[in-house]
Amino acid sequence: MAITDINEYAHLTDADVEALGAELDALRREIEADRGLRDVRYLRRTIVAHRALEVVGRVALLGSHKRSLWWLGTGSLALSKIIENMELGHNVMHGQWDWMNDPEVHSTTWEWDMVCASPHWKHSHNYIHHKYTNVVGMDDDVGYKILRVTRDEPWEPRRAFQPLFNVLLALTFEWGIGLHDLALKEVIEGRKSKEEAIPQIKLFLRKIGRQVAKDYVLFPVLSGPNARHTLTANLSANVIRNLWAYVVIFCGHFPDGAEKFTTESLEDETHGQWYLRQMLGTANFNAGPAMAFLSGNLCYQIEHHLYPDLPSNRYAEIAERVRALCDKYDLPYTTGSLFVQYMKTLRTINKLALPDQFLRDTADDAPETASERRFAGIPRAAGGLKSAIADLKRNKLSRK
Repeated sequence: MAITDINEYAHLTDADVEALGAELDALRREIEADRGLRDVRYLRRTIVAHRALEVVGRVALLGSHKRSLWWLGTGSLALSKIIENMELGHNVMHGQWDWMNDPEVHSTTWEWDMVCASPHWKHSHNYIHHKYTNVVGMDDDVGYKILRVTRDEPWEPRRAFQPLFNVLLALTFEWGIGLHDLALKEVIEGRKSKEEAIPQIKLFLRKIGRQVAKDYVLFPVLSGPNARHTLTANLSANVIRNLWAYVVIFCGHFPDGAEKFTTESLEDETHGQWYLRQMLGTANFNAGPAMAFLSGNLCYQIEHHLYPDLPSNRYAEIAERVRALCDKYDLPYTTGSLFVQYMKTLRTINKLALPDQFLRDTADDAPETASERRFAGIPRAAGGLKSAIADLKRNKLSRK
């Protein structure tokens, strides 16, 4: 099932893991010391691009009865929302720009253009997900409570519908994220007090009210006779943003090689082991500068999990160093094209809709679920995890 002993799984000694952690700490200090004007310029240009695209979109939709203007407005607005959510909102609320001491782009003041209230997201994402990354039973982002993405979660009849749930989640991703931290099921079952839940629900409803009023009342009304066309354009822009955010996030967390961990793995976890868990529990996808920008630089999900509060525009250069460290310590650096990473993710979601008796791979050695037990009975290979996995694959092929 999931990984219990991360050092054993990685085929690294305690000294190796702490040395890796020390090198990653040194890299952090180097980037922190180098932050400056070029980073500020990058952020300011990003804000200008976001606002300019929104203005173009809103103005074009004033004439949204014309098909060309509808498409222009919808496309510009969708791009604006993608940039605001991915490269601005997500990264600002991680504290990546707090070092500037600018209240406009500070993690404590930013409220993003989606129905999820920022305090709820920061709790479920910054604190829970990034601290307990892929720890089954503690990180609710492992399947977002509605999808089975590891065999550590037992199959239930409702899992048969998860291919459908996956499509619905993709289309309504902002709503799923908005509901994520509310834990309404726990409220209903009495595991979360009403005193805690009611203020959260009220804040969520206020945020919904603002978003619905803006996108589905105010701007359509301002379009006058074109209100219906503007309404459909705004809805389409939100759906496009939802789909893109969903694909980016899922490709960073659920393709093959993004490992899961047991709560036992957290016992006496060192700083180096935390770093190692982030490296093994996440995945990248290949992207050029434009796609990297539109993904909020989350094509570098490994680097983001190592340094969630460093400026995202630095992830490309950090990635070169992290990949070199993976080579040095013989660790896999999980990446691939966006299409391949999503197809692997989709395969996992659809496959785990089936009961375990219909699955071929073992619970310790499957593309989506692995543990240190996958190497049982095989002589320990020289080197680290990357070599061990290669030896394991060769061993399997020799048996066929």
